[in-house]
Amino acid sequence: MKTSLSAQLGQQLHLTPALLQSIRLLQLNGMQLEQQIRAALETNPLLELEQDTEASSTPEASQDPALDTAAFDELPETSMWDVAGASWRDGDEDRMAQTPAGESTDPQLRVLQQLALELDEADLAIAGFWLEHCDDAGYLDAPLADLTLLASAHFDRSGAHVESIRQRLLNGEPAGMAATDLRECLLAQLKALPAPAPGRPLAARILNGDLSVLAAHDYPALAAALDVEEADVREAVRLVLSLQPRPGEPLLADTNAVVVPDVVAWHADSQWRVALNPATTHRVSINPTYERALAETTEAAQPLRDMLQEARWLTRGLSMRYETLLRTTRVIVERQAGFLVHGDEALAPLTLKEVADEIGMHESTVSRITTSKYLQTPRGTFELKHFFAVRLEGASISGAAVKAMVRRLIESEPAGKPLADEAIAGLLSRQGVNIARRTVAKYREQLDIAPARERRRLGSKPQLARVG
Repeated sequence: MKTSLSAQLGQQLHLTPALLQSIRLLQLNGMQLEQQIRAALETNPLLELEQDTEASSTPEASQDPALDTAAFDELPETSMWDVAGASWRDGDEDRMAQTPAGESTDPQLRVLQQLALELDEADLAIAGFWLEHCDDAGYLDAPLADLTLLASAHFDRSGAHVESIRQRLLNGEPAGMAATDLRECLLAQLKALPAPAPGRPLAARILNGDLSVLAAHDYPALAAALDVEEADVREAVRLVLSLQPRPGEPLLADTNAVVVPDVVAWHADSQWRVALNPATTHRVSINPTYERALAETTEAAQPLRDMLQEARWLTRGLSMRYETLLRTTRVIVERQAGFLVHGDEALAPLTLKEVADEIGMHESTVSRITTSKYLQTPRGTFELKHFFAVRLEGASISGAAVKAMVRRLIESEPAGKPLADEAIAGLLSRQGVNIARRTVAKYREQLDIAPARERRRLGSKPQLARVG
């Protein structure tokens, strides 16, 4: 065998530690970033957290109408953008202060305290019986028939009555408590989802079928069995997977957590402005005295030099994160200004690639910086991913906008004369949106709205499709 040498010319991306650090910081959410910075401050004595002394000494600085939108802008006056119930400053920041005085930390007792407003003392005792016979996951720890007989004899009530109290628990808060099995638990949670819940009717059909096929994620088999498109099955399965298979566990966790927006957008001087939220924009710097001392000597220990390098990587990575987040959000707000003013029907088609091209970065960078990052607007707080919408084929409008149009047409349909899917397609066509009747039916089901014949039977007001 003859050996030989050959040369090849090519390009290869080498991920330096600094680049890896920047990529990792991009994809962290606000809480993870805070933990990362706190850990760095504790382990690296060269780092220090910058304090915004000017903002603390001059409160009116944040109310300046002529705000610049640089990377570390101050927020505008709260009343200019705050939305009731959506602010990260709603209530005391101390979570213990958000717990009503005297509220028990026992999860089962908290459920009973909620039911005490609806049930009398006798029925409340029956509810307590069911909760006592639930395991940590929230399921009954014995066969339903046995527990029903036991409760009926103990409380001298009929089996139907004690079962009705279990149903109150099953369909209460949290939904799925005191369920006999996974199917009953998930169906109860599915029914309790607020409208609209895209894919809910189909998800209920899947749960009422063979759960082994669902567990195997056999989408073609599910689509064939239910006579629907595979894409619809995938959407319904995603909804099922978002449910809580162990409803008792969240009762043990802290439920007072709130979403803290990373960026804020507000309208002033006839234009949209964007600023980073200082609460999530922690500015870290290197102690100048230490840095200068290390630069002026060649005898510094290697661990100190390593700390200096790591400190530089962190400060540069944070700057890249904040600048990328701000630039990305500016493009999103500019493209979706119609949505911020008019709502869902004005949600424009927008892709990651379009934003990436606008800011001169790679699509994967935009994907990382928009994941688990939230934008506070006068319309509410949204994850940045919410603003990306698929373009409807052959049109200059997004599918999400068309879905909102379908909802509006149904909500405003004549009393006693609900619009059929074909009629809705015709009305949309007059507005320049040409979609098939089947597409209207798909959007209507995703909105959890019953067909026209059921709406006519149930009354003039559009009714949500029944689950189960």
